[in-house]
Amino acid sequence: MMPDRSVLSIGGADRVSFLQGLVTNDVAKADGSIIYTALLTPQGKFIADFFVLGQKDRLLLDVATSHTQVLGQRLMMYRLRADVSIEPTDTVVSRGTGEMPDGGFADPRHPALGWRAYGDSNISDATDWDAIRVANLIPATGIELTDDTYVLEAGFEALNGVDFKKGCFVGQEIVARMKHKTTLKKGIARVQITGKANAGDAITAAGKPVGTLHTVSDDTGLAYLRFDRAEGEMQAGDATLTRIT
Repeated sequence: MMPDRSVLSIGGADRVSFLQGLVTNDVAKADGSIIYTALLTPQGKFIADFFVLGQKDRLLLDVATSHTQVLGQRLMMYRLRADVSIEPTDTVVSRGTGEMPDGGFADPRHPALGWRAYGDSNISDATDWDAIRVANLIPATGIELTDDTYVLEAGFEALNGVDFKKGCFVGQEIVARMKHKTTLKKGIARVQITGKANAGDAITAAGKPVGTLHTVSDDTGLAYLRFDRAEGEMQAGDATLTRIT
């Protein structure tokens, strides 16, 4: 089944330049295609991640329903005098890993994520998306991606979600500093799980906090880790964890 998604429409003559100055990716690349991007706070932290599909007279924003309101409100705040309209739509989002339907688009984050399609009905398949996400280090809105997340720590560059050549965007200075001037000390990683552990469990090593376990799929999971403490065995719940990647 398709996770809850909503689609916003951005119209108006200034729609591309308006969004271009706000989000992490190059909106010009969404002309008749689809990109993955995010809107950040001025401090570089996550507000919402979404896909942008460029159509003839509008941009469609495919966003988790849980984050539709906050995204719409923040875009309205930035609108000022720009010739831009922001409206909800009834467009239905589908995705799958089988044969791509007519009018579908390859998910720009990773080949394993298959396709996305936009229409009047749900044609999603029964893919185990958590298994794919864990296997390929793909964070999810509201799970690995929260309002305390720095997107580079969540692997956004590898997911084709940041364009460092596009020019300024909200939070760009922080993101660029993390890219060029520091080595990431924390971030999302895959872990092997031996024993019973649940999403949300605190992870420790030698009695010291290391991070938090997020998505669990069979005996592997995605965890947010402090890397300098994640080099050996760790504990979460009743399980032993080791970092894979």
